[in-house]
Amino acid sequence: MAESRTIRWSAVGTRWLGIGLASIIAVVTLGLGLSGQLTLYISPESIWFACAGAVVVLLGAIWSFTLPLGTESDHGHDHGMPSAVTESVEVSGASRRRTLTLVGTVSAGVVASGVVVAALVLPPASLSVELAMSRADADPTLFAGADTPTLGVADTTTFGVGEWSSVFATASRPEAYDGSPVTLVGFVTPGDADAVNLTRMIITHCVIDAQPAAVPVTMDAGEYGTGQWVEVIGTVKADADGSLRVLPTSVVTIDEPGDPYEY
Repeated sequence: MAESRTIRWSAVGTRWLGIGLASIIAVVTLGLGLSGQLTLYISPESIWFACAGAVVVLLGAIWSFTLPLGTESDHGHDHGMPSAVTESVEVSGASRRRTLTLVGTVSAGVVASGVVVAALVLPPASLSVELAMSRADADPTLFAGADTPTLGVADTTTFGVGEWSSVFATASRPEAYDGSPVTLVGFVTPGDADAVNLTRMIITHCVIDAQPAAVPVTMDAGEYGTGQWVEVIGTVKADADGSLRVLPTSVVTIDEPGDPYEY
Protein backbone atom coordinates (compact mmCIF):
# COMPACT_ATOMS: atom_id res chain seq x y z
CA MET A 1 0.00 0.00 0.00
CA ALA A 2 2.78 2.43 0.97
CA GLU A 3 4.69 1.62 -2.21
CA SER A 4 1.57 2.15 -4.29
CA ARG A 5 0.93 5.50 -2.62
CA THR A 6 4.54 6.61 -3.24
CA ILE A 7 4.33 5.66 -6.91
CA ARG A 8 1.03 7.50 -7.26
CA TRP A 9 2.37 10.70 -5.69
CA SER A 10 5.49 10.45 -7.84
CA ALA A 11 3.27 10.19 -10.92
CA VAL A 12 1.23 13.19 -9.75
CA GLY A 13 4.41 15.22 -9.24
CA THR A 14 5.77 14.21 -12.63
CA ARG A 15 2.55 15.21 -14.35
CA TRP A 16 2.48 18.54 -12.50
CA LEU A 17 6.05 19.31 -13.57
CA GLY A 18 5.62 18.23 -17.14
CA ILE A 19 2.05 19.32 -17.87
CA GLY A 20 0.64 21.48 -15.12
CA LEU A 21 3.43 24.06 -15.03
CA ALA A 22 3.72 24.17 -18.80
CA SER A 23 -0.03 24.76 -19.10
CA ILE A 24 0.05 27.63 -16.63
CA ILE A 25 2.98 29.28 -18.41
CA ALA A 26 1.13 28.84 -21.72
CA VAL A 27 -1.98 30.52 -20.30
CA VAL A 28 0.11 33.39 -18.89
CA THR A 29 1.83 33.81 -22.27
CA LEU A 30 -1.48 33.97 -24.12
CA GLY A 31 -2.89 36.39 -21.55
CA LEU A 32 0.08 38.74 -21.93
CA GLY A 33 -0.16 38.45 -25.71
CA LEU A 34 -3.86 39.33 -25.79
CA SER A 35 -3.38 42.25 -23.39
CA GLY A 36 -0.44 43.63 -25.39
CA GLN A 37 1.98 43.23 -22.47
CA LEU A 38 4.09 40.45 -23.98
CA THR A 39 6.27 43.15 -25.56
CA LEU A 40 7.63 43.77 -22.06
CA TYR A 41 9.52 40.49 -22.44
CA ILE A 42 10.06 39.75 -26.13
CA SER A 43 10.26 41.66 -29.39
CA PRO A 44 6.98 42.20 -31.32
CA GLU A 45 8.23 40.01 -34.17
CA SER A 46 8.40 37.01 -31.80
CA ILE A 47 4.94 37.35 -30.28
CA TRP A 48 3.17 35.23 -32.91
CA PHE A 49 5.69 32.42 -32.40
CA ALA A 50 5.35 32.51 -28.59
CA CYS A 51 1.54 32.50 -28.74
CA ALA A 52 1.49 29.70 -31.32
CA GLY A 53 3.80 27.66 -29.10
CA ALA A 54 1.53 28.30 -26.11
CA VAL A 55 -1.48 27.01 -28.06
CA VAL A 56 0.43 23.84 -29.01
CA VAL A 57 1.39 23.30 -25.36
CA LEU A 58 -2.24 23.63 -24.24
CA LEU A 59 -3.44 21.19 -26.90
CA GLY A 60 -0.74 18.72 -25.85
CA ALA A 61 -1.71 19.14 -22.20
CA ILE A 62 -5.37 18.43 -22.96
CA TRP A 63 -4.41 15.29 -24.87
CA SER A 64 -2.00 14.09 -22.18
CA PHE A 65 -4.68 14.17 -19.49
CA THR A 66 -6.46 11.40 -21.36
CA LEU A 67 -3.58 9.08 -20.41
CA PRO A 68 -3.82 7.03 -17.19
CA LEU A 69 -1.89 8.44 -14.24
CA GLY A 70 1.60 6.97 -14.17
CA THR A 71 1.88 6.36 -17.90
CA GLU A 72 4.76 8.86 -18.00
CA SER A 73 7.05 6.45 -16.17
CA ASP A 74 5.77 3.20 -17.66
CA HIS A 75 8.21 2.43 -20.48
CA GLY A 76 7.85 -1.35 -20.51
CA HIS A 77 11.58 -1.93 -21.14
CA ASP A 78 12.93 -5.46 -20.76
CA HIS A 79 15.91 -5.63 -23.17
CA GLY A 80 15.89 -9.46 -23.09
CA MET A 81 17.42 -9.78 -19.58
CA PRO A 82 16.71 -13.11 -17.87
CA SER A 83 13.76 -12.83 -15.51
CA ALA A 84 15.74 -13.86 -12.40
CA VAL A 85 18.44 -11.28 -12.99
CA THR A 86 15.85 -8.65 -13.82
CA GLU A 87 13.98 -9.32 -10.60
CA SER A 88 17.20 -9.17 -8.55
CA VAL A 89 18.27 -5.84 -10.07
CA GLU A 90 14.83 -4.29 -9.67
CA VAL A 91 14.53 -5.36 -6.04
CA SER A 92 17.99 -4.09 -5.09
CA GLY A 93 17.53 -0.72 -6.78
CA ALA A 94 13.82 -0.08 -6.29
CA SER A 95 14.11 1.65 -2.94
CA ARG A 96 16.92 3.93 -4.05
CA ARG A 97 15.16 4.85 -7.27
CA ARG A 98 11.96 5.71 -5.43
CA THR A 99 13.85 7.90 -2.97
CA LEU A 100 15.79 9.74 -5.67
CA THR A 101 12.65 10.16 -7.75
CA LEU A 102 10.72 11.57 -4.81
CA VAL A 103 13.51 13.98 -3.81
CA GLY A 104 14.00 15.14 -7.39
CA THR A 105 10.29 15.60 -7.96
CA VAL A 106 9.77 17.58 -4.76
CA SER A 107 12.86 19.78 -5.27
CA ALA A 108 12.12 20.53 -8.90
CA GLY A 109 8.46 21.04 -8.11
CA VAL A 110 9.19 23.61 -5.41
CA VAL A 111 11.57 25.60 -7.64
CA ALA A 112 9.44 25.44 -10.78
CA SER A 113 6.23 26.15 -8.87
CA GLY A 114 7.86 29.19 -7.29
CA VAL A 115 8.72 30.55 -10.73
CA VAL A 116 5.18 30.00 -11.98
CA VAL A 117 3.62 31.56 -8.87
CA ALA A 118 5.88 34.58 -9.32
CA ALA A 119 4.73 34.89 -12.93
CA LEU A 120 1.10 34.82 -11.77
CA VAL A 121 1.45 37.15 -8.78
CA LEU A 122 3.97 39.76 -9.93
CA PRO A 123 2.60 42.35 -12.34
CA PRO A 124 4.26 42.70 -15.75
CA ALA A 125 7.04 45.28 -15.55
CA SER A 126 9.66 46.78 -17.83
CA LEU A 127 13.37 46.48 -17.18
CA SER A 128 14.54 48.69 -14.34
CA VAL A 129 16.49 51.92 -14.59
CA GLU A 130 19.10 50.37 -12.31
CA LEU A 131 19.70 47.60 -14.85
CA ALA A 132 20.18 50.14 -17.62
CA MET A 133 22.71 52.07 -15.55
CA SER A 134 24.57 48.91 -14.51
CA ARG A 135 24.99 47.85 -18.15
CA ALA A 136 25.84 51.29 -19.50
CA ASP A 137 29.64 50.91 -19.26
CA ALA A 138 29.63 47.51 -20.96
CA ASP A 139 27.25 48.60 -23.69
CA PRO A 140 28.44 47.64 -27.20
CA THR A 141 27.77 49.97 -30.10
CA LEU A 142 24.21 49.43 -31.24
CA PHE A 143 22.86 49.81 -34.75
CA ALA A 144 26.37 49.62 -36.23
CA GLY A 145 26.51 50.92 -39.77
CA ALA A 146 24.17 53.88 -39.25
CA ASP A 147 27.03 56.22 -40.10
CA THR A 148 27.67 55.98 -43.87
CA PRO A 149 29.16 58.30 -46.49
CA THR A 150 25.65 59.40 -47.44
CA LEU A 151 24.70 60.51 -43.95
CA GLY A 152 24.41 64.11 -45.09
CA VAL A 153 21.26 63.19 -47.04
CA ALA A 154 20.05 60.34 -44.84
CA ASP A 155 16.60 60.66 -43.30
CA THR A 156 17.27 60.87 -39.58
CA THR A 157 13.75 61.93 -38.65
CA THR A 158 12.84 58.33 -37.85
CA PHE A 159 15.91 57.75 -35.66
CA GLY A 160 15.24 56.70 -32.10
CA VAL A 161 17.54 56.81 -29.10
CA GLY A 162 19.30 53.64 -30.25
CA GLU A 163 20.20 54.93 -33.71
CA TRP A 164 21.26 58.33 -32.42
CA SER A 165 23.35 56.70 -29.69
CA SER A 166 25.27 54.78 -32.33
CA VAL A 167 25.71 57.92 -34.44
CA PHE A 168 26.93 59.93 -31.47
CA ALA A 169 29.50 57.23 -30.66
CA THR A 170 30.80 56.45 -34.14
CA ALA A 171 30.08 59.37 -36.48
CA SER A 172 33.01 60.05 -38.79
CA ARG A 173 31.39 63.31 -39.98
CA PRO A 174 29.70 64.77 -36.88
CA GLU A 175 29.24 68.14 -38.61
CA ALA A 176 26.79 66.47 -41.00
CA TYR A 177 24.33 66.13 -38.12
CA ASP A 178 24.61 69.67 -36.77
CA GLY A 179 21.12 71.15 -36.64
CA SER A 180 19.30 67.87 -37.31
CA PRO A 181 15.84 67.93 -35.68
CA VAL A 182 15.06 65.20 -33.15
CA THR A 183 12.00 64.00 -31.28
CA LEU A 184 13.02 61.36 -28.77
CA VAL A 185 11.34 59.51 -25.94
CA GLY A 186 13.27 57.89 -23.11
CA PHE A 187 14.00 57.96 -19.42
CA VAL A 188 16.50 60.17 -17.63
CA THR A 189 19.79 58.78 -16.31
CA PRO A 190 22.76 60.73 -14.89
CA GLY A 191 25.09 62.42 -17.37
CA ASP A 192 27.66 65.22 -17.27
CA ALA A 193 27.33 68.22 -14.98
CA ASP A 194 25.39 70.31 -17.52
CA ALA A 195 23.49 67.43 -19.12
CA VAL A 196 21.57 64.22 -18.56
CA ASN A 197 21.41 61.07 -20.64
CA LEU A 198 18.21 60.17 -22.40
CA THR A 199 18.18 56.37 -22.22
CA ARG A 200 16.21 53.57 -23.79
CA MET A 201 16.57 49.80 -23.48
CA ILE A 202 17.17 48.05 -26.83
CA ILE A 203 16.21 44.42 -27.29
CA THR A 204 16.90 42.14 -30.24
CA HIS A 205 14.87 39.04 -29.34
CA CYS A 206 13.89 39.26 -25.66
CA VAL A 207 14.74 41.07 -22.43
CA ILE A 208 17.68 38.72 -21.80
CA ASP A 209 19.70 40.42 -24.55
CA ALA A 210 18.57 43.95 -23.60
CA GLN A 211 21.20 46.69 -23.76
CA PRO A 212 20.87 50.38 -22.87
CA ALA A 213 21.40 53.16 -25.40
CA ALA A 214 21.75 56.79 -24.38
CA VAL A 215 22.28 60.25 -25.87
CA PRO A 216 23.42 63.34 -23.92
CA VAL A 217 20.84 66.12 -23.60
CA THR A 218 21.93 69.55 -22.40
CA MET A 219 19.51 70.39 -19.60
CA ASP A 220 19.42 70.86 -15.84
CA ALA A 221 19.78 67.46 -14.22
CA GLY A 222 18.02 68.70 -11.09
CA GLU A 223 14.73 69.24 -12.89
CA TYR A 224 14.12 65.57 -13.63
CA GLY A 225 14.63 62.57 -11.40
CA THR A 226 16.47 59.47 -12.53
CA GLY A 227 14.04 57.16 -14.28
CA GLN A 228 11.58 59.90 -15.26
CA TRP A 229 10.23 59.37 -18.77
CA VAL A 230 10.34 62.46 -20.98
CA GLU A 231 9.76 63.48 -24.58
CA VAL A 232 12.54 65.68 -25.91
CA ILE A 233 12.15 67.86 -28.98
CA GLY A 234 15.21 69.75 -30.18
CA THR A 235 18.22 69.68 -32.47
CA VAL A 236 21.60 67.97 -32.60
CA LYS A 237 24.60 70.15 -31.78
CA ALA A 238 28.08 69.31 -33.09
CA ASP A 239 30.76 70.77 -30.81
CA ALA A 240 34.22 71.88 -31.91
CA ASP A 241 35.79 68.73 -30.45
CA GLY A 242 33.59 66.53 -32.67
CA SER A 243 31.21 65.41 -29.92
CA LEU A 244 27.46 65.48 -30.44
CA ARG A 245 24.67 66.36 -28.03
CA VAL A 246 21.00 67.28 -28.11
CA LEU A 247 19.89 70.85 -27.46
CA PRO A 248 16.23 70.65 -26.41
CA THR A 249 13.60 73.22 -27.26
CA SER A 250 10.94 71.27 -25.38
CA VAL A 251 11.06 68.67 -22.61
CA VAL A 252 7.78 67.17 -21.45
CA THR A 253 7.40 64.59 -18.70
CA ILE A 254 5.31 61.59 -19.75
CA ASP A 255 4.21 58.23 -18.38
CA GLU A 256 6.15 55.12 -19.33
CA PRO A 257 5.02 54.05 -22.83
CA GLY A 258 3.08 50.86 -23.25
CA ASP A 259 6.03 49.49 -25.22
CA PRO A 260 9.08 50.90 -23.40
CA TYR A 261 11.75 49.32 -25.64
CA GLU A 262 13.34 49.98 -29.00
CA TYR A 263 14.27 47.11 -31.33
